Amino acid sequence: MDKRRIGRSGLTVAPFCLGGNVFGWTADEDTSFAILDRFVEQGFDFIDTADVYSRWASGHSGGESEAVIGRWLAARPGARDRIVLATKVGMDMGEAGKGLSAAHIERACEASLRRLQTDRIDLYQSHLDDADVPFEETLTAYDRLVRAGKVRAIGASNYEAGRLSEALAVSQAKGLPRYDCLQPEYSLAARDYEAELEPLCRAEEVGVIGYFSLAAGFLTGKYREAGSASGRARENRVARYLNPRGFALLDVLDAVGRDHGASPAQVALAWIIARPGITAPIASATSVAQLDELLGAARLTLPQDAISRLDAASAGGIAEKG
Repeated sequence: MDKRRIGRSGLTVAPFCLGGNVFGWTADEDTSFAILDRFVEQGFDFIDTADVYSRWASGHSGGESEAVIGRWLAARPGARDRIVLATKVGMDMGEAGKGLSAAHIERACEASLRRLQTDRIDLYQSHLDDADVPFEETLTAYDRLVRAGKVRAIGASNYEAGRLSEALAVSQAKGLPRYDCLQPEYSLAARDYEAELEPLCRAEEVGVIGYFSLAAGFLTGKYREAGSASGRARENRVARYLNPRGFALLDVLDAVGRDHGASPAQVALAWIIARPGITAPIASATSVAQLDELLGAARLTLPQDAISRLDAASAGGIAEKG
């Protein structure tokens, strides 16, 4: 399988990233282990999580996903060297703190390493911007972690173009690690990334791993009428797509899928994989069967006419209008 480089770092990955947000939440431990096993067996290697996953769930305090991955690694000798492991820091962890101060980053890194049962994080990402902390402080903390061998490369998530550009400039001026990866929301249903972040990332050779690549499940085609997401874990996120423009996009996904023997989810992910500058889309699975379907996207090459049809159907995004 062709590998793609994460920015200017020495890390290379297969063009699909497994999202770990569901581990210990909507996928129990046994299911999570089976998903991780199949993922690696199929030749894939890029796994993304965060310290805050899944603090939002009742009875959870954060760290659940990292802990599941850690127990999987402990039970699978040799698996750690076969994967590129990414996690994130900065979201509110309650008493454990939040933000991108040097003290919090260094404490949070140690906590993540313990939960993950590993000695290193391959890609450590600022989960969201923290305007209260100077970039130099944040990047200096990452520098110490890189020098200690605890982190191999760093990335940013949910940064606006101006702030990402400023961070890159500080890295260059001060000789500090640079954000070699950006994690924005990006899908056929939410294309704001293309306006300012895409040209910046391509010019600066910053890798891109978009989240909500399937628009919280909407682009799988399982939600096809108003109210169809009621009671689901991601009801609030899906609701914004349940409108005429969203349903029209699903119609085109269906048509392209029929033409190429693929599911809507595979087509939606293959469209992202084909986008210049993209390292990998992130998507999660709650069963091995669902994972197998998603992995098919990495083997699906869409012709230009199909990409053009999808571009036209999703131009401007669909989240803003009902």
